[in-house]
Amino acid sequence: MNIRVELCHVDTLRCVVRVEAWDATRLIASSLGEASSAEEAEDRAVQRLTQRLETKKQAQNDHDQPDQAAIRGLPASSPVQPRDVAANPLNSSQVDESDNRSKPSSAAANPPSAIVENERPSPLAVDPPSESPTDPDDWSEELTAIDFELKRIGWVREQERQYLERAFGHASRHRLTRYADLVAFLRQLRQFPPGESPEQAAVPIRRSDLITQGDQMLSNLGWSGEQARAFLQNHLNSTTRQQLSDEQLLQFNMLLEEQTLTNP
Repeated sequence: MNIRVELCHVDTLRCVVRVEAWDATRLIASSLGEASSAEEAEDRAVQRLTQRLETKKQAQNDHDQPDQAAIRGLPASSPVQPRDVAANPLNSSQVDESDNRSKPSSAAANPPSAIVENERPSPLAVDPPSESPTDPDDWSEELTAIDFELKRIGWVREQERQYLERAFGHASRHRLTRYADLVAFLRQLRQFPPGESPEQAAVPIRRSDLITQGDQMLSNLGWSGEQARAFLQNHLNSTTRQQLSDEQLLQFNMLLEEQTLTNP
């Protein structure tokens, strides 16, 4: 099992770290940690991840262990009594024909359509709360605002590239294909004072990563869309993740993570 650590967010008040456990190419579990320093946040995330893995292992062991009390309660099997052929003057062929006439065929009793319907499993549909409407077609206003903020801060193209690589893994804003990422970039620029260093500037929370992680936890919980919306309404007074800020979305994921620990 491999452990991967990612710094999701850092500012002057807190750091958020995500820790993931991988088995080759399969993600086993993940957790978030928040603290005033990256080291403390990583320790908290590792602690939560360890707790989750132990809970999943215990649940799997309980599922695999047979119910001994139920086994002891099963009645002993009775031997099958052979049919007394001598007491019945009918030969075996007559007995078979009589049985066939007295019993309806299984095909008639269970038509093919009914059999197929009975064997078909009932899938559990998980409809997570809505995240965002269709992205706008025109991003020119946001791009113009980004140019203005870059001039205010004093960044040239090279400094913008350094920051974009740290925050989004791309060297150009034109490779930001999600509107939410572009808006997050602009929102973060507006918080920087003039002369801010691109190597030290806080990076935004990766909203797309938070959405993906939330979807995964909702799927693991097996919640319906109605259950997820009710949970969101009760804890954050909202019915859609679109209405949440990045910080609230992170809080929502941490609440879901607590549910996965208490309800494995």
